[in-house]
Amino acid sequence: MMTTTRRRGIATLAGAAAVAMVLSACGADDMGGGTGGGGGGSSSAAGADCAAYEQYGTFKGEKVNLFSSIRETEADQLQDTFTDFSECTGIDVVHNGSGEFEQQVVVQAEGGNAPDLAIFPQPGLLARMVKDGYVVEAPDAVEKNVDEGWSEDWKAYGTVDGKFYAAPLMASVKSFVWYSPTLFAEKGYEVPTTWDELMSLTEKIAATGEKPWCAGIESGGATGWPATDWIEDMVLRQGGGDLYDKWVTHEVPFNDPQILAAADMAGAILKNDDYVNGGIGDSRSIATTSFNDGGLPILDGKCYMHRQASFYEAQWPEGTDVSPEGQAFAFYLPGKTADEKPLLTGGEFVGAFNDKEATQAVQAYMASGDWANTRVKIGGVTSANKAVDPANASSDVLRLAIELLQDKDAVARFDGSDLMPSEVGAGSFWTGMTQWIDGADTKTVLDQIEASWPAS
Repeated sequence: MMTTTRRRGIATLAGAAAVAMVLSACGADDMGGGTGGGGGGSSSAAGADCAAYEQYGTFKGEKVNLFSSIRETEADQLQDTFTDFSECTGIDVVHNGSGEFEQQVVVQAEGGNAPDLAIFPQPGLLARMVKDGYVVEAPDAVEKNVDEGWSEDWKAYGTVDGKFYAAPLMASVKSFVWYSPTLFAEKGYEVPTTWDELMSLTEKIAATGEKPWCAGIESGGATGWPATDWIEDMVLRQGGGDLYDKWVTHEVPFNDPQILAAADMAGAILKNDDYVNGGIGDSRSIATTSFNDGGLPILDGKCYMHRQASFYEAQWPEGTDVSPEGQAFAFYLPGKTADEKPLLTGGEFVGAFNDKEATQAVQAYMASGDWANTRVKIGGVTSANKAVDPANASSDVLRLAIELLQDKDAVARFDGSDLMPSEVGAGSFWTGMTQWIDGADTKTVLDQIEASWPAS
């Protein structure tokens, strides 16, 4: 387990006197904590403009523990979003990141040692902890920020049994195809705008003797998850949001003919040795190729397309020109027509384990457009918050992702495996897709996954 813990803000200053000086600089009237006493619009000792933070109140020496799966560089970037907030409110936000978050957050809650806040990467895990009585309802200030900044669909993922618990945080676009603009230009290929155009391009490249696609689904204990994203994208394109919603909630069984047809749409590429696995091997090599390496043959001209989320940008080697005219970029995985815009997304949600005022202040800040813009400016992530300016994105790909996330015409749906019961979404779906890539037929695999769905 790797843990990243960094402390910033006024709690790092030496001595209570220094704390008091900083709070005074923020114009705090209520030194006892709580929501009373605004920042007065003045700047803190470190130069932060506290006017934007006075709505969250001022607190003396309060600490809020935040737990997540975020580690290393991204954890440092997350911590940086609280620098001015901490200076102006007096709340020391202490973040801990763990690669075993999903297991550890349950252990901590059951042991009576839950964090104040947690960032849940799966709505299913959030719902489980709500039903077990650990996560508390979000306060009005959090819900107000979500109603202003997020769509009803995003809010629904943080809602359990009609009650709102967790605000959306960061988001990613999964309906992306990575390619090389320079290679496309050299070969005279154009970016497709419909599914038929995509398949025509695939056939055209294959006719030259080259393999158009490359992929990898190996990911340690989570091997198979990239293939589940393929299936989810195809279900959206096969039957739209209505079919997708019914499939995720099991109103439509996993082995329904419509889901079989969607899986075969993906299989037309992933299980075709004429189309994959460019620069790596045959179709079965996808199962043993790591997620991280799956798209890299594009840089060697041995593969032309790689379907993977916006966060794959971090996998390109240092120095790669990732731009609309560069060595690597991404285009939207098209729907059946140019007007249809099915969009598979992923994201995270912030839930609280107590209703302390300092906890609620941090949760409200993280639900705001101000926090979203601050995080996007730091770099490496996107958000579906309506207040985010795409110009703040740190790259062209992330800018494109934000524009897609904010597109009112998009039929956006959250990663299905993260919404399904864990026995399926993080179990039989992963293993079933690995078997499918390794040669098992579609119906057999879907029948097995259907049989694994819990009875209640």
